[in-house]
Amino acid sequence: MFKFNDPHRQLRQELLAITLPVFTEQACITLMDVINAMMAGHISKEATAAVGMVDTLNIIFIAVFSALAVGGTVIVAHYIAQNNIKCANETVKQALYSGLLLGILIAGSLDICRFSLIHLLYGVADNVVQKYAVAYLQITLLTYPMIALTSIACGVLRGAGDTKTPAKIVILMNIINIFFSYILIFGVNVKLPFIAIHLSGMGVVGAAVGIGIARFCGVIIAIYVLARGSWGLKLKHIFHYQPNWEILKSIFNIGIPASVESLLFNAGKLITQTFIVTLGTVPIVTNYVAMSFHSLMCVPGNAVGIAATAIVGRQMGKGEREQARIHLRYMRKIAWICMVGLNIISCMFFPFFISLYTPNPEIIRSASLLLWITALFIPFWPNSFILPAGLKGAGDVGYTLLISAASMWIFRISLGYILCIHLKMGVLGIWFGMYLDWIIRGIAFYFRLKGNRWQNHIVIKHRATEGEKI
Repeated sequence: MFKFNDPHRQLRQELLAITLPVFTEQACITLMDVINAMMAGHISKEATAAVGMVDTLNIIFIAVFSALAVGGTVIVAHYIAQNNIKCANETVKQALYSGLLLGILIAGSLDICRFSLIHLLYGVADNVVQKYAVAYLQITLLTYPMIALTSIACGVLRGAGDTKTPAKIVILMNIINIFFSYILIFGVNVKLPFIAIHLSGMGVVGAAVGIGIARFCGVIIAIYVLARGSWGLKLKHIFHYQPNWEILKSIFNIGIPASVESLLFNAGKLITQTFIVTLGTVPIVTNYVAMSFHSLMCVPGNAVGIAATAIVGRQMGKGEREQARIHLRYMRKIAWICMVGLNIISCMFFPFFISLYTPNPEIIRSASLLLWITALFIPFWPNSFILPAGLKGAGDVGYTLLISAASMWIFRISLGYILCIHLKMGVLGIWFGMYLDWIIRGIAFYFRLKGNRWQNHIVIKHRATEGEKI
């Protein structure tokens, strides 16, 4: 019998063990937004436009919380690789309190200026759309601290190697969201022999309340898991907190550049949204629906990217620098196969999937066209997103910030504006700017990976003593 030497067998098994739960988690997170978009689409096109505009704003700050969670993920991964359980657990508490404070500050600041913010960004939209947007934003702002805590809790669990628990938490959140959002959006009227239940639908407000309930349940479960203990992590003395500036510095050295990168990147998306608002309600909905479904198509790649951050982080923590490079290249290849394959299989079904969002034939046709064109450019996506995810695991956050911000603002925003407004290409012009952004980012990150400078970052300075090890 012949035995073939497969140098990637162990990595493939590790990647599969990490990625499948993360894939499930990311699919459920994305489905929460997709399902809300579908349900809002059956209220009215104005409701869909409002939810889409506010979600574009919400995603900016959700991404900031997720980026801060990357700081916790990387630091925990490095400490776990060194068997430094004491510092890993202290990192969990420091990251959670930092995220809670950030969530409260951002939510409070935005709530004060919510009317002015909607008018500034979307003042040219219909009055009904603006009214829906303010109502949806006001409620979803209350969930920001919950999002921050859940993101960080799931991030540190992944950093320790536990990818199944975050997936289970998000699955449960999704079930709760579907149940409550449907009832609160459309109402319920049930007549039984001994009881009659009638609840009027709350429309857009119901969608916001439903997802808020799901996020509240998610944070309660996540904190309970950490307090009970999982994979060596155990959150003790939850209500007793004292800043540990050394650990906070390590978290922020990763989290702040990653947060700024996400802030600038998603702010760029918001700016391109303001270009589209000037085109009318139908283009707004077309862009939102197409982008919502595209985010679902990116779930496999995002899952590999999250796994890349954790795997590279642990390998760099052990000092296995060249292995980190080899494994990151392999993970990019896996993501490429998954993304291209999924788009090829799904191409013929795009109109059907879009029809689940809205019955409007013009929106179905235009959104399907955007997705078909995107499928042609999807091979450039892995270099653009998988590689920087792995580089962050190594602590190379400054370079990823510089490239991501520069590419976004030069190509997505500047070129997108020229194509959309001046050359009158509409929504398609914005998407062509996005494609070029993928290509340029991908080239820059490819050459970064080939070099050695990304391997020279010191992520943590504290080394474990014997008493701190397992």
